[in-house]
Amino acid sequence: MMSNIDSLIELMSKLRDPVQGCPWDLKQSITSLLPHTLEEVYEVADAIESGSMVELEDELGDLLFQIVFYAQLAREGGSFNFDDIAAGVTKKLLRRHPHVFPDGTLASFGETKELSAEQVVANWDAIKEIEREEKRQKLKLTGQEQNDSPASLLDDVPKALPAMERARKLQKRAASVGFDWSEIEPVLAKLKEEIAELEEAIVQGQTKEIEHELGDVLFASVNLARHAQIEPEIALRGCNSRFEARFRFIEKQLQIEETEFKSKSIQDLDHLWDLAKQSGL
Repeated sequence: MMSNIDSLIELMSKLRDPVQGCPWDLKQSITSLLPHTLEEVYEVADAIESGSMVELEDELGDLLFQIVFYAQLAREGGSFNFDDIAAGVTKKLLRRHPHVFPDGTLASFGETKELSAEQVVANWDAIKEIEREEKRQKLKLTGQEQNDSPASLLDDVPKALPAMERARKLQKRAASVGFDWSEIEPVLAKLKEEIAELEEAIVQGQTKEIEHELGDVLFASVNLARHAQIEPEIALRGCNSRFEARFRFIEKQLQIEETEFKSKSIQDLDHLWDLAKQSGL
């Protein structure tokens, strides 16, 4: 009897059957799937934030299907298959957890080494650096190097990441070699400095400079979040939720008054906003 994952892999291969498969699935490529994959990741995030385990189970299934789809496309192209993906990540995790699997095998579980959380992170980073170098060598051997520039610590920070998350990863990677402040105070001072430069650009009315300085403010804000040990994406999503709740409060109040936004001054709307905040939204 097939396992559930084997059934899913078999289903995927049939969807891609050249004769009897699904026309939509047959049209897809690794590139065309990307927007759908990003959408599924955000739907997983929404399910987690909603607290619904029913929704989370469903959305994780959709995300798993995306992985199976990529594996099928790669198998058809002769690159790798789902089993290769599973084997690769298993090998990687065994290697990154020598304190749990001392000789890098599942069989060695139980022969644990006592390490602090900080030591685990240090080991993890060191092992990842070894893996990055091995990947660079593999790309070089297969002729898949992106350019002939010297290797950089930032090379494998994905460019396709959302800008805020990529900023956080770039900062974290630079911090791993000491390019970082050790305290939060100078980070906050830098943010204030960038805001002052943004204000100056606005006064001068220089659109390109405003864009530049606003980018610096956002980057500095991400750095502040990192030093405060806050995930900037989660912080912003929380802010979005509060904005939505307060805006809906204002809409409801206007409905009760049987009036519209355009009939209210910004001062009136700001008062309603304050009422929404006072109500706990």
